[in-house]
Amino acid sequence: MPPSDGSDERQRSAKWQARREAIVDASAQVFAQQGYHATGIVELCAVNGLGKGAFYHYIGSKEELLAAIHDRVMDEVLLGADRVAVAGGTPSAQLAMLGDELLDVIYRYPDHVWVFLHEFPALTAERADRFRIRRREYERRVESVLQAGIDTGEFRAVEPRLTALAWLGMHNYTYLWLKSGGRLTARDVAKPFADIFIRGIAT
Repeated sequence: MPPSDGSDERQRSAKWQARREAIVDASAQVFAQQGYHATGIVELCAVNGLGKGAFYHYIGSKEELLAAIHDRVMDEVLLGADRVAVAGGTPSAQLAMLGDELLDVIYRYPDHVWVFLHEFPALTAERADRFRIRRREYERRVESVLQAGIDTGEFRAVEPRLTALAWLGMHNYTYLWLKSGGRLTARDVAKPFADIFIRGIAT
């Protein structure tokens, strides 16, 4: 038998990761419909077509699954913030692009976002700390864009932290009504939201 070059292991790893992500996505839908605490492992196994042993091969625990759903949202949101930073532009342009990116995540991952916004108190210990750190990292990205606008005179001397929370509330609330296949797309909402908000803080 010829020696292995590692490709089989990499392929298995890729397949394992793809199956794990599929479990995360399917479970997010169940949590969004029924709630995290009301959903049991047996039900999650049934939804994913797995026995308990196979389920735990991909997911170590129910809370690990919840953390993975939160990470899926934060991964996407922070990637969007990275794209905004690379694109550059005026603070107004960056704030508008941040909104576009955030609403795109809410539009594409409605179940994950519902779980993210409602079930984060169930995270404990290191998982709770990781969630808070990553969420705060994104908030600081928004605050830094606002501060840049204040420093250049593009925005009024608003309080960056409070203004960032207002901006987040405005965008996050759309998870209740911004649905895939609906009348409005994420892009349809992002532009008027940016116009409303930026006009409110512009000099």
